[in-house]
Amino acid sequence: MQILQPFIAHTPIWVWALLAFLVTRGVMAMKAGETTLAKLAIVPALFSMWGLWSINHRYPESWSAWSLWLAGIAAGACIGWMLLRRVQLRLDSSTGMLWRPADFSLLPLLLVTFVVKYGFESALAMSPALATDGAFRAAYLLLPGGFTGIFIGKYCRYLVASRRVVADGREAPAA
Repeated sequence: MQILQPFIAHTPIWVWALLAFLVTRGVMAMKAGETTLAKLAIVPALFSMWGLWSINHRYPESWSAWSLWLAGIAAGACIGWMLLRRVQLRLDSSTGMLWRPADFSLLPLLLVTFVVKYGFESALAMSPALATDGAFRAAYLLLPGGFTGIFIGKYCRYLVASRRVVADGREAPAA
């Protein structure tokens, strides 16, 4: 437990608030319900902003860093797209709300993504020299980029499905 104490003590409050928010979102997603595209965009936007901040902070002028992160996002987006290949949405035309099925993959993905990102940031805080290690740098950029991409891919799937629902005026798969 003493090993964890410095991590806990030096972690900014906003990180704990983010974790609480992510857990809340993940638990809520396990129930089918109504939502909006704006609410579905929050998680991909949060992880994208965190990633953008990280790259700007660590590698502001490195095109290779941006390329690795974007490659991770592209790979992750393909995975996220595939995870929701059978999603069914309904649109309430009077309220504009989308009905989406339960998503049991979101909470584990959120937790793993948070732990990976937190772990990398903690390692860099303890040993800033890691930022120059090629293998660490690649993992630091590709893995969080990949997880961010999963959320982006899932959101894109919801976006496509909602457009089909609007166009057809009925429940539609996201294919």
